[in-house]
Amino acid sequence: MQTRMLGNTGLRVPVLGFGASSLGQEFRSVTLDEAIGSVRVALDSGLNFIDTSPFYGRGMSEVLLGVALRGVPRESYTLCTKLGRYDLAHFDFSAKRVRESVDVSLHRLGTDHLDIVLCHDVEFVPMAQIVGETLPALRELQRAGKLRFVGFSGYPQKIFRWICDRAEVDCVLSYNQYTLQNTRFADETVPYLKAKGIGVMNAGPFSARLLTNAPLPKWLKEPEEVKAAARRAAELCASRGIDLAQLALQFSCANPDIATTIAGSANPENIRNWARWVAAPPDAGLLAEVAAIFAPVRNVGHREGLPENN
Repeated sequence: MQTRMLGNTGLRVPVLGFGASSLGQEFRSVTLDEAIGSVRVALDSGLNFIDTSPFYGRGMSEVLLGVALRGVPRESYTLCTKLGRYDLAHFDFSAKRVRESVDVSLHRLGTDHLDIVLCHDVEFVPMAQIVGETLPALRELQRAGKLRFVGFSGYPQKIFRWICDRAEVDCVLSYNQYTLQNTRFADETVPYLKAKGIGVMNAGPFSARLLTNAPLPKWLKEPEEVKAAARRAAELCASRGIDLAQLALQFSCANPDIATTIAGSANPENIRNWARWVAAPPDAGLLAEVAAIFAPVRNVGHREGLPENN
């Protein structure tokens, strides 16, 4: 698995990281064997950057991940979790909850330190709190040795410049905004982050199943014209004997300015396929044809969080 440097952190991370949200049964019921098996296959395949959150499964993802990592040498993987979002509408970025959340995550994950802690989905709260209270509280825990690096995650591109102009941040995570259909993260934000030495992470190369052959979930927020273009792209890829998901993953992982792209599954076979796919470059001709299909809806997305954060 190819690796890249994560900004100025000194961490080398795989171009494809393992997202543990599925372990929290966010999308379907998951057996203990599936949870443990997916983590072990991910590590065996080189996906040794692992991303989770107390929000995923309301703690279940961290608990099952901690079980799966028992006996695995701590130095063999990089562990990222989050804090601040605990349910669909429950957010708490107070300094008190920061301290509690980190301690709970350490216990669930069975480790004495976290490599990265991110403020989760900051667009849903006034961002001044993140700068003035949450990040300083995380820096205190960093000095105490409980975590190594701090950052934040979210969807609107506005949040990245707003926070990074006002606070010292080690790395950030954007999701669903560097894909075959939507490249706003690279177009608008990545050059700014790179110039500041901030580590760049991307999640959601399949854009919540939009860029796969799977049936589109009812909760998918993208406009109908985007969904229609994705179906046409999937049909074109199928006619060439390629899964749209393969092209999507290869595209997202190919950008040299994005250290790691995170994809998640509790199906070990999916992870094996992803590791195989990402070892090869995308088909340039097919990529151009798919880009033409998405051209009328390129960078069309939706809004998340407070209006002032979009």
